[in-house]
Amino acid sequence: MAKPGTFNLILFAFLAPFLFTACTPALHLLVRDGLVYDGTGAPAYRADIGIISDSIAFVGDSRALKLKAKRVVDASGYLVTPGFIDPHTHVDLDLFHPERRALLSHMYQGVTTLVVGSDGEGAVAAGFLLNRLDSSGVGVNVGAFIGHNGLRRAVMGVSDEAPTEAQMEEMKALLARGMADGVLGLSAGLFYTPGSFAETEEVIELAKEAARAGGIYDVHLRDESSYNIGLLAAVDETILIAEEAGIPANIAHIKALGTDVWGKSSAVIARIESARARGLRITADQYPYQASSTGLHAALLPRWVFADDPDYHNKLNDSLLLPEIRAGMAENLQRRGGAGAILLSLPERMEEVRGKTLEEVAAAWAVSPVEAALRVMRNGSSKIVSFNMTESDILAFMQQPWVMTSSDGGAGHPRKYGSFPRKIKTFVLEKQAISLGEMIHRSTLLTAQTFGIPRRGRLAPGFFADLIVFRPEEVRDVADFENPFEYATGMHYVIVNGQVAIEKGQYTGKLAGRAVRRKAGRP
Repeated sequence: MAKPGTFNLILFAFLAPFLFTACTPALHLLVRDGLVYDGTGAPAYRADIGIISDSIAFVGDSRALKLKAKRVVDASGYLVTPGFIDPHTHVDLDLFHPERRALLSHMYQGVTTLVVGSDGEGAVAAGFLLNRLDSSGVGVNVGAFIGHNGLRRAVMGVSDEAPTEAQMEEMKALLARGMADGVLGLSAGLFYTPGSFAETEEVIELAKEAARAGGIYDVHLRDESSYNIGLLAAVDETILIAEEAGIPANIAHIKALGTDVWGKSSAVIARIESARARGLRITADQYPYQASSTGLHAALLPRWVFADDPDYHNKLNDSLLLPEIRAGMAENLQRRGGAGAILLSLPERMEEVRGKTLEEVAAAWAVSPVEAALRVMRNGSSKIVSFNMTESDILAFMQQPWVMTSSDGGAGHPRKYGSFPRKIKTFVLEKQAISLGEMIHRSTLLTAQTFGIPRRGRLAPGFFADLIVFRPEEVRDVADFENPFEYATGMHYVIVNGQVAIEKGQYTGKLAGRAVRRKAGRP
């Protein structure tokens, strides 16, 4: 069996109390004879993984040391890797739901740790959320951001004004409290209200507060397209915030969205590479789909519609405002590739439009696409899937060593259920866009290191025992745009904190996840 033999000597002292206790198995669980990708990006090697309680105690040849275990998982013919880490999700409402808190949407993908509070929507009382997770039970490990939008709402409502000095100090105090409670950092959604009303300097000041506690700044760019300042200027803004605040910055779900910016991935990459060459820690994550997802209102309505009044519906019936609203909607519709590129995936009330494009709905109602969209929004709006990216841009971003895998997983898009399997099946095996080892590294250890998640993302002694056992050729994303709520298949075993959560492809009922708190003093 191939080494890493260096682990054996290191671990002898750790294992000695167990090895020499009469009649007591040294290991609680032994995953034997798998081909190990340890998360570092190193070549795979044949090894056994020994687990005591919630942690990895041994990596190497268990037979050579005559180790025993209470339970053995035969991984011969399978890969063994760290559990995947999803740094950008929208499963916040699932965490305490009695039927969804197992987070099977992600567990069946091989995800053992995920992050909530994305796009600026993180709870201000994130410390309370983390404590509640520890006591209530959850299927996988969960870390959290405090959101810039959440801070603004808590202190300023939905005002489009700049904060006063007192309001800024209040937001900074709330953020500092959350950082002390172990959140990973500050998330922002500068495309969404009320974050869209913030000047760059406001974000810099808050990011400085997160930086003081060793956090990260994670951002949905102010513009991923040509809505306001443009994609390239939005990337420049992120780099400026990172530089001025002295903080690592991660661009969430990096993309070039819409016809106006197709092909600009190379310019985005060049800007980020230049910043990294200057010593700035700029990274990104990405989901492997050509379609994005958001609310119909967020995609089409001008930003000013959301100012002051959180219920934008009132303005949709204002005859004085409607001409300007319609004009802005027409522009935004063009940016997203037209009505045929927008699928109404999850309407709040109008079930008859589910699964239809805006173009189809407009034709059925004999109205323009803008009028059809207004009618849907007056009836509660809808989640949409928007086909607005090119594969060449997706591949260009995916092949960068600083781009991690994420799902951006929320209701109505198959990415919540299929991002990691799709990355393996479509982009590793079929298109061979990246290697399997690179995909694993950028879905495990790189993510843990980037976001300051301690003791996860690597198969090594002392790390938490989050690991998955699978054959790449068997992994499949089942969810699609017509049926976005289908579980992925192909994960033979999923182990969370040393407990078997999926056994031979089936959920065992374990709620072994924990709250994840930022590693103090993360480099």
